[in-house]
Amino acid sequence: MPGSREGHASYCSARGTDFDQSYLLPDMDRLSDSFHLIYYDQRGRGKSADHVRPEDVTLASEIADLEKLRRYLHLDSVVLLGHSWGTDLALEYAVRYPERVSRLILMNPAPASSDDFKQSRKERLDKLGADTDRLKAVRDSAAYKEGDPDAVAAYYRIHFKMALKRSEDLTKVVGAMRASFTQEGILKARAVEDRLMQDTWGSPEYDLLPKLKNLDNPP
Repeated sequence: MPGSREGHASYCSARGTDFDQSYLLPDMDRLSDSFHLIYYDQRGRGKSADHVRPEDVTLASEIADLEKLRRYLHLDSVVLLGHSWGTDLALEYAVRYPERVSRLILMNPAPASSDDFKQSRKERLDKLGADTDRLKAVRDSAAYKEGDPDAVAAYYRIHFKMALKRSEDLTKVVGAMRASFTQEGILKARAVEDRLMQDTWGSPEYDLLPKLKNLDNPP
């Protein structure tokens, strides 16, 4: 389900496999002076979760939904921002619809191939150091497995610790996520994430990089 903020050029955002749009707000709204901001919850997450089966969500459906959103809003082209796994979605969309993307913004880019995913995962675990055991303990807990919102928020507080230098920023982001968490939503989003993993990093053949050679979107 889309939301919008008034501005000038159209600016659309795609995000991680298991999040809704809430954690981007209100910080991204600072761009509304220059852009017509469009946020949307991807299929199976947030306000787009109702009546969606996780097995029906694929990389192809994610790309198709983004194109349907552009057409529904009658936009000739968009500035497309992708965050985390959303960078892969943004790039996949730009490869298929290069004329519909005027600019690409890739924020905290995710790995663009299964090999890169394995390498980045190893590097992240190495950097976590002592927090690795804490992260594993939360992930292995019954509460986390059952989708308890507090347990999931605790997991992401450790997970995102390296990405945010200031502790107050970490608290703010995790707090925004926690406010939107429900057990049902967490379990569905987790199943969607597993499904999308099969289409991307979980496939040994997945490699987005060769597709980007002919992509000519200015930064």
